[in-house]
Amino acid sequence: MPENTRVFLAAALAIALAALFSGSALAQSKGRIVCWKDKSGKVIGCGDKVPPEYEDSATKELDRRGVTRKTTGTPEEQARQAAQEEALAKKKEEEKKRLAEQQRRDSALLNTYANEKEIDQRRDREIQEVDRLLGQFEGLKKSATARRDDAQGRVAAAEKARKPSDALKDEVVRAESEIAKFERSIAAKQKEREEIRARYAETKERYVALRAGGAQSAAAPAKK
Repeated sequence: MPENTRVFLAAALAIALAALFSGSALAQSKGRIVCWKDKSGKVIGCGDKVPPEYEDSATKELDRRGVTRKTTGTPEEQARQAAQEEALAKKKEEEKKRLAEQQRRDSALLNTYANEKEIDQRRDREIQEVDRLLGQFEGLKKSATARRDDAQGRVAAAEKARKPSDALKDEVVRAESEIAKFERSIAAKQKEREEIRARYAETKERYVALRAGGAQSAAAPAKK
């Protein structure tokens, strides 16, 4: 082996032994070793503290036996972790509020009705009111339809007599506009009636479950 190669290897071995001895002494005196990483996550150095130029890098802390005791991510990783923890805490808080609100509603439901029949009676009263208004809108639509048909007949007669009338045509337009308005009102009331039936069906189902299961059912989530 050439002389210069032996000298180089001896020097390298000495440096490595010195570093190992220094690291061991440091571990025994301080009780920990901190290793820092590059952006790819590769460990690029270890010591008693992170160099200033690597303070924003991910690190891991080892005890003197080489066991990892603590790790830290990059600022981006720490921010992402903090955001995830915040989202989880928010979700738990929302679930807690939802359960509290459900228990409040369940308690109100049990205190409002003495039996299932009372639920049916209130449902029927609300439907009757909707049906009353629905009948009014249907009557108004019928009247508007009659006015439109009459106006259309007069328009046809005027045109046959070659005496067209813009006023009669405007009357037809107004009547058709009223018919469209009443049809929208009728559709809305029909939808409201179905929503009342569905709402009270869910209310009754929940009431039966609460009466049958007591407190256990009260804590269970209600249907949406």
